[in-house]
Amino acid sequence: MERRLITSMMAAFALGCSIVVSSAQAATTSVLGGDLPCVPQPSAGNVRLCSGVTHSFDGTKIDADVILPPAPALGADGPYPTIGFFHGWGGTKIGLTSRTQAWASHGYAVFSMSDRGWGNSCGAQDPDRLGAPCAKGYNHLMDDRYEVRDAQYLISLLADEGVAQPRRVGATGGSYGGGLSMALAALKDRVMLPDGSLAPWRSPGGKEMRIAAAAPEIPWTDLAYSLLPHGRTLDYVADAPYGNRVGVMKQSFVSGLYATGLAASNYAPPGTDPDADLTTWFGLINAGEPYDGNPLAADITDEVTSHHSSYYIDHSEVPAPLLISNGWTDDLFPPDEAIRFYNRTRTQYPNAQLNLFFMDFGHQRGQNKPTDLGLLHAREDAWFDYYLKDAGTAPVSGQVETLTKTCGGPSAGPYLAPNWAKLAPGEVRYDSAGAQTILPVAGDPAIGQAFDPITGGGACATASASDQTGVATYRLPAASGSGYTLMGSPTVVADVNSAGPTSQIAARLLDVAPDGTETLVARALYRPDVNSALAPSRQVFQLHPVGWRFAPGHIAKLELLPNDAPYGRISNGQLPVIVSNLQLRLPVLEQPNGGTISTPAAKVVPAGYTLARDFRR
Repeated sequence: MERRLITSMMAAFALGCSIVVSSAQAATTSVLGGDLPCVPQPSAGNVRLCSGVTHSFDGTKIDADVILPPAPALGADGPYPTIGFFHGWGGTKIGLTSRTQAWASHGYAVFSMSDRGWGNSCGAQDPDRLGAPCAKGYNHLMDDRYEVRDAQYLISLLADEGVAQPRRVGATGGSYGGGLSMALAALKDRVMLPDGSLAPWRSPGGKEMRIAAAAPEIPWTDLAYSLLPHGRTLDYVADAPYGNRVGVMKQSFVSGLYATGLAASNYAPPGTDPDADLTTWFGLINAGEPYDGNPLAADITDEVTSHHSSYYIDHSEVPAPLLISNGWTDDLFPPDEAIRFYNRTRTQYPNAQLNLFFMDFGHQRGQNKPTDLGLLHAREDAWFDYYLKDAGTAPVSGQVETLTKTCGGPSAGPYLAPNWAKLAPGEVRYDSAGAQTILPVAGDPAIGQAFDPITGGGACATASASDQTGVATYRLPAASGSGYTLMGSPTVVADVNSAGPTSQIAARLLDVAPDGTETLVARALYRPDVNSALAPSRQVFQLHPVGWRFAPGHIAKLELLPNDAPYGRISNGQLPVIVSNLQLRLPVLEQPNGGTISTPAAKVVPAGYTLARDFRR
């Protein structure tokens, strides 16, 4: 009797063991608490698409996809290194594409979601938009406390379920998704709570979570500067915060973005949430100056920098390894956005794993050439393989890789430098001592229209190169020899006399061809210092960085205008601006030659700024 009892117990134990082993080997059939059933995709190599609606940390409805590798024949089904792939403004969850399929086939779990306020995450067409699951599901404009935390929370649930490796999480995405990826990398192992405080990132089950690497594409780091630049960001200083002067609205972009969100997203009713009152915000900035001294303008700037911009996330710890890519011809989120974060991070943390990749892509006017995108994606895949899988070769920290903008042919490059400061060893300089006046109403509207990113002719649009009345114009000598390759930020140093507190200077650098047509190379919107004593002051500002070759016989021309409409908003109360003793500095790839190309001059560092570490001699 006793022997039979022992035998029965042993059999039961063995059966129990077999059940445990079988459970460990069983394929995952659903994720996120069973909300997303997983279905093999035979036409995509049998990767599994798990799709459906779940809920975030505050009960808000979120539509999400998880793509898993093919079910293993033997062994455990996870946990997997995980890549969060996030959509742009106006988009929805990314789902199964050739890229997400490739990642899943390569052993990654891939997570994507429709950000709150978009698609079936309480977007404009979501039938639940007015219901309880969407009470807080309106668009918070990529708020660290909401959209960013949604991603953190749902990925942490995947870690609790044994699907995601909690400390092998990557993040990527373009534009709006690039901003989300930047925030995730800056937070790294922390979450931002509704009151703005930070707390350790833990899963509901207590797992310690961490972003191991990120590859943001065309992101912003300072959303206020991206949408209303004032020209105070310099690509060689250690720290460049927005400050208290509101810049010039990128009108064609901002108006288009607002309209897209109004049609497809879910904006909070005006006056209901001051931290996400997009309609009231748009109304104020679209009405124009004066912004200075307006309490609402100050509140908007404070909100956008505090909770919607990765640059202002507490940086008392080094961010996750970052490969940031921006486009030379992207007039919304140009390379300044990456360089600002890069310079401060490398100044504070010299060994930070932070690399840059710049080329002609992104938002309008980006050309987005397939070959160039393929090279970028190869770099990103290697980045994730190393930091999420310990596979491949360690990236060179701080490295900058660029391709040039070209018209009618493949991009030139890639060009490599150990850091941003060493990308351009030479400099082409031009000096003009005479005074020129920028009149309040000047410039040919047809030229502005041709170069507008939204309705213009694209990156290679041309216009008449004739000088315009009321515009300060500077023409460099025609490029000789083999020409030269601009690679970096054109810099203007000049005596500026501007008495108008709401005036602006719109700058365009153009390539004038021998046939008398011009192509836009770089641009900027600058809010000059106010000279109340009616005496000029020495000022410095930069045009957005670019990679562009001035061919032999071509002329670099700088225009300073009262506006760059329709791209930039025409300022209320524009007054004449007088510019004298101007020096234009063009960083170039070529070495100094004792002639046209000089050794770079010492940087002009305004009061309150310091040089970034890489620029200190």
